[in-house]
Amino acid sequence: MPVEALYRDDFYLSTAEAVVTAIHEDGGIELDRTCFYAASGGQPGDTGFLERADGTRIQLGQTRHGGSKDIVVHVPLEGEVLPLAGENLVMHIDWQRRYRLMRMHTACHLLSVVCQYPITGAAVGEEESRVDFDMAETIDKDEVTAKLMELVGQNHPVYLQWITDEELAANPGIVKSKNVRPPMGLGRVSLVCIGENSSVDSQPCGGTHVSETQEVGAIHIAKIEKKGKENRRFRIRFGEPGAEA
Repeated sequence: MPVEALYRDDFYLSTAEAVVTAIHEDGGIELDRTCFYAASGGQPGDTGFLERADGTRIQLGQTRHGGSKDIVVHVPLEGEVLPLAGENLVMHIDWQRRYRLMRMHTACHLLSVVCQYPITGAAVGEEESRVDFDMAETIDKDEVTAKLMELVGQNHPVYLQWITDEELAANPGIVKSKNVRPPMGLGRVSLVCIGENSSVDSQPCGGTHVSETQEVGAIHIAKIEKKGKENRRFRIRFGEPGAEA
């Protein structure tokens, strides 16, 4: 059944109560509401645990979508005892991991501001993210890093605006990615806006992000790889150039 996706309106919500609505044959758990982000658009799904009334925990190894984007399945680690349909649980996401992914995902948006080329692929990770651009030009990674850190240091606000599916369909040019389409079919689409009145950037995205650019912290372009005649892969890492987070 459709889930109330709490994370869509509050990226910082790390715990909440929920009721079990279904248990899949493979052990996947559906809840009536969730603060767990389901893997999508290059961002991994959340991990964490579900707390039962007696205090015992059901450890989760991944969160994914079901047959549609309005179904979220919480997948326990092997051997975990499953809850019962109708049972009340308290959700706890692995906040440290989620927050790193939020910082990284926001950094990917900043990179798309610095490098204004069509995006051909992306993957958000805890330690390293990558963004692929449709470009043939040679560009200096240290120069890109400097521009990224300038945006981070300016501490622009990061916030959501909502548009309808129809508004997005009527304005396809706002989508930067050539291969990954924003999440549609739920009636509304979130625009991730950076800067007052979207002065820095605005693009459709269903992922999770920090609320201001300074939260991203120190980042750098570790490597720029040539992946074809007109494709460049940028690898983003935390920390100063040459340092590990």
